[in-house]
Amino acid sequence: MRITQRSLYYWIIHRFRGLQLLLLGIILASLFFRVVPLEMQKRIVNRAIHLKNIHLLFLYCGFYVGAVFFAAITKYAINTLQMVIGQKILIELRTELYRHILQLPLQFYRGMQPGTVISAMTAELNAIGFFLGGALAIPVTSVLTFIVFLGYMFMLSPLLALLTLAIYPFEIILIPLLQKRYNRLNKKRIKTVRSMANVVNEAISGIHEIHSHSSFNLEEQRIRTHILALYSLLKHLFIVKYGIKFSNNLFQSLGPFLLFLVGGYMAIDGNFTLGALVAFLSAHEKVYDPWKELLEFYQGFQDAQVRYRQIMNLFDIQPEYPRLPEGRAVVDFSGDITIKNATFAISPAVRLLNSITTSIKAGEQVAIVGFSGSGKSTLILCLDQLYTLTSGTISYDKYPLQELSKADVSHNITMISQHPFIFTGTIRDNLLYGVRALGGEQTKNIPGLNEQLKAIYDTGLEEDVIRFGFQAVLTRECCAPFKDKLLAIRKNILEDLHQRFADVVEFYDLNSFLRYSSIRDNLIFGDCPTGKFDITRLTGSEPFMKLLTETGLKKPLLQLGYTIASRTVDLLEECADDPFFFRYTPMRPEEFGQFAQILNEMDTPTPAKAAHRDLFYQLAFRFIPGFHHVAEIDSDFARKVVKARRLFLRTMVRVKISSCSVDGVDTPCLQCDKEDISSPFMPFCPNQYLYSRSLLENLLFGVMKSREPIGEELSNLLYSLLAKDVLDDVLDVGLNFHVGSQGDRLSGGQKQKLAIARAFLRDTPIIFLDEATASLDNISQRRIQDVLETKQQEGKTVVAVIHRLENAALYDRIILLKNGVLLEEGTFAELLAKRGSFFELVMGHQQLE
Repeated sequence: MRITQRSLYYWIIHRFRGLQLLLLGIILASLFFRVVPLEMQKRIVNRAIHLKNIHLLFLYCGFYVGAVFFAAITKYAINTLQMVIGQKILIELRTELYRHILQLPLQFYRGMQPGTVISAMTAELNAIGFFLGGALAIPVTSVLTFIVFLGYMFMLSPLLALLTLAIYPFEIILIPLLQKRYNRLNKKRIKTVRSMANVVNEAISGIHEIHSHSSFNLEEQRIRTHILALYSLLKHLFIVKYGIKFSNNLFQSLGPFLLFLVGGYMAIDGNFTLGALVAFLSAHEKVYDPWKELLEFYQGFQDAQVRYRQIMNLFDIQPEYPRLPEGRAVVDFSGDITIKNATFAISPAVRLLNSITTSIKAGEQVAIVGFSGSGKSTLILCLDQLYTLTSGTISYDKYPLQELSKADVSHNITMISQHPFIFTGTIRDNLLYGVRALGGEQTKNIPGLNEQLKAIYDTGLEEDVIRFGFQAVLTRECCAPFKDKLLAIRKNILEDLHQRFADVVEFYDLNSFLRYSSIRDNLIFGDCPTGKFDITRLTGSEPFMKLLTETGLKKPLLQLGYTIASRTVDLLEECADDPFFFRYTPMRPEEFGQFAQILNEMDTPTPAKAAHRDLFYQLAFRFIPGFHHVAEIDSDFARKVVKARRLFLRTMVRVKISSCSVDGVDTPCLQCDKEDISSPFMPFCPNQYLYSRSLLENLLFGVMKSREPIGEELSNLLYSLLAKDVLDDVLDVGLNFHVGSQGDRLSGGQKQKLAIARAFLRDTPIIFLDEATASLDNISQRRIQDVLETKQQEGKTVVAVIHRLENAALYDRIILLKNGVLLEEGTFAELLAKRGSFFELVMGHQQLE
C-alpha cells in the first residue's frame, strides 16, 4: 500500500506493538492506584475518625500516600512511554514519507513550492508526532478510568451516579458540532501557513532580485496579505476552541451543584454517610479528569487527522519508476540508444518533442544542437528518465526505458546539467556523491585519492583545490604525514628564495615589527593552544598588562584603540550595515553600535569604565597596520612592540633567546628545541609547524602582504617546490574545503567543474551533458572535451547539448532540433554540405560573433 493511502491509525496499530502492550499493562496497574485513595478517604472519615482510632488513621493514611506515590510513578512511566512510542513512529513516518517525496516525478516539483514541502515535513509532522504516542494510551486510560470511577460511584449511590451521567449526553451532542467547525477552520489555517511559507521561501531565494529592484514594500504587501488572513483564521479558530472548553466547563460545573443538593439532602436525612459523600465528591472530581482527557484526545485526534490527510493528499502521487528492479539484478548497458516516435507534451496543444526517431551506437559521441526552445534539454531529460514521454519509446540495448528502475538508469547513465546542484558539505562529499549513491560505501568501492585527484585534474579544478588546501588550518594529526616535507620546503624558501618572495610575503622575524600581522601576534609572537593569550583574555592577565606598562605600551595601545573606534564610527556612520567597508578597520560590523554608544557617553579620550577600556585594548590588539588603514603607528611604537615581544617571550613563557650571527652581525634569535606536544605555548620557530596558522603561512613562514591571490610567477615557483606527493597532500587537504550552503562559497565555474568531476568519477557507460560547460572558459571547455574524447576511446557513449557550435565538429554526429522536431542529423561536414538548417544556424552564429 502506498504510504499516502495509509490511515493515521495504521502507524499506531502496526508499529512497536511490544512497547504498546507494555504501556497497556502499566495503564491497567495504574487504575488500582487511582481508586485506592477514594476508598481510603471514606474509611478515614467513617472508621478512623468516627471510631477515634489513631492506629487505623495512620494505616489508612499510609495506604493513601503509597497509592498516590505509585499513581504518580505509573503516570510518569505512561507519559514517557507515550513520548518514546510517538517519536519512534514519527521517525518511520517521516523517513518513509521523505523517501516517497524524493521519488515523485520532476513535473510534480515544477508546480510545488519548496516551502510547502518543508512545512509538511517539519512543523506539521511534529504536531502529528505528539498525538501518535498517546493515540492508544490516552483513550484506553481515560475510558477504563472513567468506568472504574463510575462503577465506584454506582457502588456508593446509584441515584447520584445516574444524576452525574445525565450531563454527558448534552456534551456528546454539542461538542462534535463545534469540532466540525474547528476542523474546517483548521484546514484553511494549514493552507494559509503553507502559502505564507512559500512566499517567505520565494523571497529568501530571490533576495538578490528584491535588493536589485528595491521591492521591499511590494514583498511586505505580499506577506502582509497572508499574515492578515492567518490572523482572521486564528481568531475564529480560537473562538471555537474556547467555545468547546466553555461548554465543557459549564456542564461539568453543574455536577457538584446536583451532588451537594441531592447528596446533602440524603446525608441530612440519614440515607447517606458523611464519609460516603466525601468519597463520592472526590470520585466525581476524579471522573471528570478522564472525561476531560477524552475530550482533549478527541480534539487532538481531529487536529492530527486533518493535518495527516492534508499532508498525504499533498503527496498522493504514484512514483513513475521503482527504485530497485524486482526479481533481477541491475542491468548493464553497452551504450546503444534507440528512440522511436518520442513525443513529450505538456498539454494537448503544446508539444516540446514531436515524433523524434533516431538511434545512437555504443561509443558514439553525439551533439544535439538547435534553436532556442527547440527541445534539446527536454530530450536529454527524457533520455535520463527525468521526464516521461507522452508517447513513443526510448530503449537502451534491448531494455525499454519505461520498464527500467531508477537503479538501472543511475548505474549506467551520468547526467551533467547546465546548472548543477552542489550539496552542503565539503568538495570531497560532493565529488563522491554519485559514487556513494550507487552503493559505494556499502561495497567499499569508494575511489581512492589518486582517482579523486585525476577527476580534479581532468576538469581543471586543481588550482582552486590547491588554494583551498593552502588556506586550511590543520590539526596535529592531519599534517603529521607530510609535516617534515613542508618544513624542508620552508627551509629552502627561507635560505635560498627569501628575496624572491620578499615582495609579497612578510616573513616572521623576531627582530622586526610585522606590519601584516596583528598587534597581538606582534607581541605574543606565537600561539597558545589553551587560549590563555587570546585577545579577549589578554586584558584580564595582570602579568601581561604589567609588561605593557613596563615597556611604555599601555597608554599608547589604549589611545590606538580609541583612535580606531572614533575614526571608524565617524567614517562608517552612513554605511555601517555593509561589511565591505569594514575591511580597513579591526572593528567588526556587529560591534559598531556598541562602540558608537561608548564614544557618545565619553567626555575624554580615556574611558572611565574598565569594561570599556578592555574593548579599546581588544580593538588595538586586532589592529593590522598593513591592512587596517583607519589608523597609523610610528617607528617608536613599533620599537616598543619588538622590545615588549622579547620581554614577553623571556619572562612570561620562558622561551630561550640566544645570539645568532646573521651576515656577520650578532642578532637575537629563538632557541627552538624539538616540538613539545604538551607545551602550553608555541613560538614562531622556523623549524616548527605552527598549528594555529594556515598551511600556506606555514610553508612561507609568514603572511601575504596582499589579500589578493599570489601571482602566477610565484605560484608556479611555489608549486615547483612542492614534490608531486606533497602537492597531492595539499590537494587532499583542499578536498575537505567546506563549500557552504548549496555551494555558495564556490563560483559558478567551480560548481560546474566540480559537477563534471563528480560525473567522471562515476565512470558509467553513458554520459549526458546538458550545456554542461556553458559557464566555463574556452581553455576549460577544450580540456574537458579532451577528456570526453578519451572516454570515447574507452567505449563511452556521450550525448551532449552544446551551445557553442564550433565545438560541434568535435563530435561523431550532430542532431539538429527545431520546435521539438528532428530536422537534420549527420556529421559536421555532411550537414554543412547540405546547406540546410544547420548551415543557417552556423552562419547566423558566426555573424553574431
